[in-house]
Amino acid sequence: MHRDQLAPDGAPDTGCDEYRDLSRRRFLRTTTTLSAAAVVFPDWLPRITLADHYSSTRDVMVSVFMRGGVDGLAMVIPHTEAQYYALRPTIRTPAPDSMAGNRAIALDDRFAIPPAMQALLPAYQAQDLLVMHAVGQKTNNSRSHFDAQRYMEVGKPVDPDLTTGWLGRHLASVPPVHATPVLRGLGLSSGLPKTLVGGPQTLPISNPANYSIGGSGNTRAARTAVLRANYAESMNPLRAAALDAIGTMDLLASLNLNGYVPANGVTYPNTSFGRGLRAIAALIKSDIGLEAAAIDIGGWDTHAAQDPNGGQMATQMLDFAQSLGAFWADVIATSYPVTTTALSEFGRNARENGSAGTDHGRASVMFAMGRGIAGGRVLTAGWPGLETSQLEDRRDLRVTLDYRDVLAEIVQQRLENSNLSVVFPGWTPTFHGVTR
Repeated sequence: MHRDQLAPDGAPDTGCDEYRDLSRRRFLRTTTTLSAAAVVFPDWLPRITLADHYSSTRDVMVSVFMRGGVDGLAMVIPHTEAQYYALRPTIRTPAPDSMAGNRAIALDDRFAIPPAMQALLPAYQAQDLLVMHAVGQKTNNSRSHFDAQRYMEVGKPVDPDLTTGWLGRHLASVPPVHATPVLRGLGLSSGLPKTLVGGPQTLPISNPANYSIGGSGNTRAARTAVLRANYAESMNPLRAAALDAIGTMDLLASLNLNGYVPANGVTYPNTSFGRGLRAIAALIKSDIGLEAAAIDIGGWDTHAAQDPNGGQMATQMLDFAQSLGAFWADVIATSYPVTTTALSEFGRNARENGSAGTDHGRASVMFAMGRGIAGGRVLTAGWPGLETSQLEDRRDLRVTLDYRDVLAEIVQQRLENSNLSVVFPGWTPTFHGVTR
């Protein structure tokens, strides 16, 4: 374990070698701006004929991927189970009724959150935040970051023919909100997240406030005109992708995103995740026709020195909760039609390891937030329990709620897309009352 390595925001990097390697080379394994539009759908996917009218009532979808394998038992604590405390003698959070410091905050009579997550309480108490536990991929038990992330993002495990993402296929199978959209999908990253691959008018932009072709500002207009003229003669999909990118540059340059003032006196954390959510909020309120955004928050591969009350895990949860809490107060609490989900590729072992951390496991937690979400509660599709006989392979929390069930319900009920066999091929979802 390389304790001297740092995560992007300065936290110690205690992740496994595969996670560090995946983080460094992630953009090489995703599509580039121009190749995103060139992805073809496999022959077995049903062909969709888009309607000739435009919808304006569906929610904007904001997809948060918590990369690294989140320890769900640290984020949402089964505080009434004695086995939780037995399995985690050094990395546990004291029960809400404990006399110890750093006590957990009860969500209900079974589950609680650590103090680092308290910034999400206003959204939960407003019933706009749904917490889900024992969530994961029922039909895939890979403990490889790369495989598990890919399977989750494309929406189907072990299918080499499926190269598009579930959210990209959603965008490709519904008409745009605006009749002449410039930017329908946005990935807050240097390479397009797999989740969005295949989406029309969809681009990776790591900093929307500074999206340009570079070079001197004095010659930008002339250089842009040359590029537009050159690509106008190209064949599709190259022409469409290039012109989308150029049009998006012009659009974003006109918005003054650096001058955006959040509502309700909100201040976003000055972290990569916080700044990204702030940019998404500004774009949603600019009413440019953005329909989907994907953003990552990494650093969850906590093999050592995890400590949910003062260590790496506490730092991660604080950024996650404060950033999403700010987004709720700024956007969702002010009645913008937005649904936000947050998930991770897998969870961690139920028992702590010898380095005061946790190793790769199975079930984790998932969050959904929005005015159309039936929140203010913790949802499980049958709590599997933490006794040794109840654990998968005698070490992991079992998956009882498949993440595709949650996303499919949101896609149909909040995004107004009933083409679920296209968005999640090979999966017949069960709805669990995630939406209102």
